[in-house]
Amino acid sequence: MEGANQTEGSQFLLLGMSESPEQQRILFWMFLSMYLVTVVGNVLIILAISSDSRLHTPMYFFLVNLSFTDLFFVTNTIPKMLVNLQSQNKAIAYAGCLTQLYFLVSLVALDNLILAVMAYDRYVAICHPLHYVTAMSPGLCILLLSLCWVFSVLYGLIHTLLMTRVTFCGSRKIHYLFCEMYVLLRLACSNIHVNHTVLVATGCFIFLIPLGFMITSYARIVRAILRIPSATGKYKAFSTCASHLAVVSLFYGTLGMVYLQPLQTYSMKDSVATVMYAVVTPMMNPFIYSLRNKDMHGALGRLLQGKAFWKLT
Repeated sequence: MEGANQTEGSQFLLLGMSESPEQQRILFWMFLSMYLVTVVGNVLIILAISSDSRLHTPMYFFLVNLSFTDLFFVTNTIPKMLVNLQSQNKAIAYAGCLTQLYFLVSLVALDNLILAVMAYDRYVAICHPLHYVTAMSPGLCILLLSLCWVFSVLYGLIHTLLMTRVTFCGSRKIHYLFCEMYVLLRLACSNIHVNHTVLVATGCFIFLIPLGFMITSYARIVRAILRIPSATGKYKAFSTCASHLAVVSLFYGTLGMVYLQPLQTYSMKDSVATVMYAVVTPMMNPFIYSLRNKDMHGALGRLLQGKAFWKLT
């Protein structure tokens, strides 16, 4: 009980990737630039889709929610990261660390589940185009999104509550930029067998099952595309899901670099991979989805022209 009280009243030191002042200045400007690009990119995606009735379809409905998730995700970690890079006081309170951990875990799970729902949307659109309007009704879209939120909130709560049972009685120096699950478990001096077991079990449910679902969906999509007789038809069908496939590959590629390894081998070198999925992936998503998407190009053009018009008047 005494150990638990000491833990609750303690602080962690977020030392970051480097303690060199010169490198910290470089990291500050780099992460600030990436944060601004991420915010502007995702806000533009949200505004462009919201303002264009032609994009009020299931695919873009889920894309708006993915952009909202990415906005919350980077805002949960990067502002505190920037403050620490500029400040001599790098402490974060125990409650603040758990709060950051909760949103980090929940939003990663939410990102993953939305990507799985988007894969289902592309599967229906390409493999069953005649039934798309009825299969992906507004009611079903809202239900699927609600389930994504429920599962991700529960996932975050489970791991955050389990973390409150962990005692930290040794060094509380975190050589990372934010409070991350594996890092905190490595600092624990109490038994973390339950945490690790639940992490593996729930991780299989939240991440591996949706990944398997996405792989199955895309296997069927590829098979359906290969049956299209014309090359133009094949290209048009593939282009509708190429952006999503790129985002899924980036998301799972960076996430796998961090978590597909035993807890005991998790070390400082993994901070680069952590930054990839926590900062780079949310920044790249708007570019990937708008790069070769003519509908998004048109919506963004009309949005920016409208802003310019109001500015002139």
